[in-house]
Order: sequence, then C-alpha cells, then structure tokens
Amino acid sequence: MTNGLRTQLAARGAGLPGAEAGEAAVHAPRVGNRVLFGGLALLMVVVVLLDLWTGEDLRLVPLLVVVPALVSVFGTIRQTVGVSVLIMIIVVGSHLATDGTLGDVVTGAAFTVLVCCLGIGACALRIRHATEIARLRSAAVALQRQILRPLPILTDQVLAHGIYTPIEEDRLVGGDIYEVVQSPYGTRVIIGDVQGKGLAAIGAGFAVLGAFREAAIREPALTGVADALEDAVARHNVFSAQTGETERFVTALVLGFDGGDRVEAVNCGHLPPRLLHDGVAVAVPLRRTSVPLGLAELSREPRAAEWLDFPPGATLLLCTDGVTEARDASGAFYPLDARLGRWAERAPYEVLEALDADLGSFSGGVRRDDVAALALHRAAVGGPGRSSDGGHGARRAAEVFSGR
Repeated sequence: MTNGLRTQLAARGAGLPGAEAGEAAVHAPRVGNRVLFGGLALLMVVVVLLDLWTGEDLRLVPLLVVVPALVSVFGTIRQTVGVSVLIMIIVVGSHLATDGTLGDVVTGAAFTVLVCCLGIGACALRIRHATEIARLRSAAVALQRQILRPLPILTDQVLAHGIYTPIEEDRLVGGDIYEVVQSPYGTRVIIGDVQGKGLAAIGAGFAVLGAFREAAIREPALTGVADALEDAVARHNVFSAQTGETERFVTALVLGFDGGDRVEAVNCGHLPPRLLHDGVAVAVPLRRTSVPLGLAELSREPRAAEWLDFPPGATLLLCTDGVTEARDASGAFYPLDARLGRWAERAPYEVLEALDADLGSFSGGVRRDDVAALALHRAAVGGPGRSSDGGHGARRAAEVFSGR
C-alpha cells in the first residue's frame, strides 16, 4: 500500500448535502408559477362570472380572500405575496365598482389587506419551521457521517469498499455503524446496527465505535474485542438509564483478517456475511452466533470465535438490515441472495454500485432505514503494494477520491 493512496483515503470524505440542501428543498416551490397562476386565473374567472350571475343579492368576489391562505400552505413567500397582491387588486376593485358607501369600501378593503397579510405571515412561519426541521435532520445525518470513516479504506490485509446511506428523517435516523482498523494483529472490521432510531441510537453507535477503535489495537484476541464492546454498551446503557433514555442493544459482526485464507469472526446477533467467489454468491453460515451487545447477561455462554474461508479473489459482503428489510410496493422483502448471484463475478465496488441501484429501484426510492454495506477484498498478495486483482481495486479507490 502506497503512502500516497493511504493519504488520499484518510484525507478525503464523502461529499454530502448538508443543511444547505435541506433548506433549498424547503424554499423550492412545490407548484410552478405557470400552474399556480393559471389555476388561480381560472378560479377567479369562475368566481367573477358567478358573482355577475348572482348580482347584488349574493356577492362572491370577496370570498377570494381565502386564496392567499390556501397558497401559503404549499407555496413560497414570493408566490404568496404575488397571489395576495392580485387578490387585493381584484377584491378592492370589486368594492369600488359597487354602489356601496365609502365606509363599506374602506372596511372591505381593510379586511382584504389584513387577510392577505396573515396569509403571507403564515407562509413565512411555515417555511421558517420547515427550515429548522431540515437543519436538525441534516445535523443528525452530518453527525453520523462524522462518526463514520469515509470509504473506501485500504489496510495491509483488506481493501474495504462500501456504501452508507442514512435516512434523513429526524425520528427515523438509525445507528448503523462500521469501522476498519489496522492493528498489530491484522485488520479488524466491525459492522453493526443499533436497536431503535433517533439521536439516542447514534449515541449508542458512537460508544461502540469508540470502544472498537481502542480494543481492536489493544486486544490480541478477537473475543477480547467483543468483550470490550459489550462493556461499552453496558456502560452506555447505565448512563442512558440515569438520563431517562431507553437502554439499547447492538447487533454486530466483528472480523479479523491476518492475510491468510481464513477469516476469524465473532457474531453478536448480526446478519451473516455473504461470500462471492468463482461466480457464486452464498450466505456464510455462522454456527457460534451469540446475543447482541448489551444483552450478555441473558446468556450463560461466553462469546466465541469461529473461522470462515476467504480464498484468494473472494469478496465478503457485510450489510445491515436496511438492505435485507427493504420492501417493494407490495411489502415483499428485498431478495438479497437471489440478486447477489447476478453480480458475483463483478469487482467489489461494482457489486456495491449494482446493489445500491437495485435497492433504489426495488423500493421505489422509499427508504425506511439506513443502508450500510461493506465489500471486503484481499488487499495484498505476494508483497506490499501488490493487490490480488492486479492493483485494480487500489486504483479504483484512488480514482473515487480523486474525483475521476
């Protein structure tokens, strides 16, 4: 692994829309000016014709004062102001054209101006409130992004490509986590999912990540890393109970790579990985799965490690339940294993690109949970700087971060 590539991978982050993107969406018009004013013109023509038909017995033109209030619900401030000015001109002109007294004309005009101003004020308050909500949602997503390292990540043993798509909904933002750490004992990898949603879930995920980054370097045994994560979740739950927050558990899969043809795994209630090799994609059975982090007191058995085959040229795909529990319009779950078979011969980053696009197509763009997936490929065979795919994976990582 070259120092230049390591520097690029460490220095560059994923470019994401922040609060500005959320605010822009809030201020963007939901209805185009042509459609809005065309519909209003048609409405006003109908109202004026009905007013002429009913005559002096029933005046309908003054009812147009409710239009700015309706526009304020879905329009921008500029659209609301434009509609209000137009309505004021029509209604006040209608009062002046009648044979009413000066007092009636002034009262009608004042009432029209007041209602239109209230509509403009309501629109401004709506947009202000929506902007604040957009900023909070963007801040929650930005917090997640700052906690997690940018992908891809290259170590001495593994090249980790990945996708991470948080859901930008304040009450639905999840706690999906991942990390890849180079340690004296090889590369340690974690992917996990915090129970529940919201900022509290992000806090629990941060506690796990902080513990993993230290334990991955400190603990010689992978089970020792898992025990440190268990302690971190337990301490976080104690603090949560003291502050009135809900205690949470975390499903996690912890892997250890030493450069050989096997991978050590400790599974804490997480989804099993998928192995892509020789054009075939299969779910890797994990026979020593233990309870999620934070629930160790419910089990009498200590966490145990097992070994998985990782032949040269193979890819291990790890994901959270945001992938497997994605639904289509009929409510059916995403068929991950069936779809992976189509892409088993592709490069790791190409598998992730296909998975991301297929998930969006399958769910119709409607997401109910965060999506996190890692594609792990052997990074070095035959000496430093030599990748098992002829350097293509490392070159692709550099291209991604150089903007090509």
